[in-house]
Amino acid sequence: MKTEITPCGLLPDGRQARLFTLVNADGMALAVSDYGCTIHSLLVPDRNGKLADVVTGYRNWEDWIENPAYFGCVVGRTCNRIGGARFMIDGREFKVSANVGVNQLHGGFEGFNRKLWDARMFEEQNAAGVEFRYLSVDGEEGFPGNLSVKAIFRLTESNEVKIEFHAETDRPTPVNLTNHAYFNLAGENSGPVYNQVLHIQADAITETDEEHIPTGGLTDVTGTAFDFREPHPIGERIHQLHMGYDDNFVLNDYSGKLARRITAFDPGSGRVLEISTTEPGVQLYTSNWFNGSMVGKSGKPYLKHEAFALETQHFPDSMNQPAFPSVIIRPGEKYFSQTVWRFSTRF
Repeated sequence: MKTEITPCGLLPDGRQARLFTLVNADGMALAVSDYGCTIHSLLVPDRNGKLADVVTGYRNWEDWIENPAYFGCVVGRTCNRIGGARFMIDGREFKVSANVGVNQLHGGFEGFNRKLWDARMFEEQNAAGVEFRYLSVDGEEGFPGNLSVKAIFRLTESNEVKIEFHAETDRPTPVNLTNHAYFNLAGENSGPVYNQVLHIQADAITETDEEHIPTGGLTDVTGTAFDFREPHPIGERIHQLHMGYDDNFVLNDYSGKLARRITAFDPGSGRVLEISTTEPGVQLYTSNWFNGSMVGKSGKPYLKHEAFALETQHFPDSMNQPAFPSVIIRPGEKYFSQTVWRFSTRF
């Protein structure tokens, strides 16, 4: 396993951000920055051994600093949406920053994606990785408690990317972490992902209102564009929807243990992505708002439906939905989440 640390740019306050690159024997390469724990690139071989970068990203460092689309970063203290940017814990109301209308999205204005994390690289048998640490202080973006967070990224010789999140707190607080990579298994900037095939083991999605805030109910996917229980091309039914997919799928047989629940396949390149997770849900987002304003790594603008995100997570707004799996952790408890992306090929 080859490893490398390089500077990737200065932040506005003058601090240096670094890029940590891991390369295995197949040439698969993962590059992650300590700014936002952000995946800058992920080179994966196709069925002929040709490498391509399968995640979206920017050409210029200045765009990575702003990163309005959350390309590749870790989002928190809680990912996805908090309705009304408020919640109750033990009878007390907490108001957090409202960065999308009256709601909060992905941790607020200065969430984990905009933090410079402490980092160290390590090597193990058949793997190498980077461990990132960050202390989110009491009151940050309105959240209660000091939260000590650890994010670990590993690349294995089996062409797996393993992502772990750990957290502890000194006050009850919500935690719901994910990585926000966008995939195009044909290679970033390869055009729409309509022919790429998804298989999601989910009988339901969380029902939402017009602002994408859960109502607390679930919607059966049977007979709808959301039924991926058998593999379907992403583009087969996407135009039945207003903009595209931006929905949380309720994964079947949730136990909190690592289990494979999602598969994506690109017939053109033969690349297969299998996702195992400890999480109860996954947000499928098909880059509905890409409008050419963001220039990708290849120098071309990103357009609508040219990538898809599969954000493994607890359900959105869970802190306000008693029927959903809880996202509240308390002193003495340990938060843990793991997701594994396993890449392979087939004909």
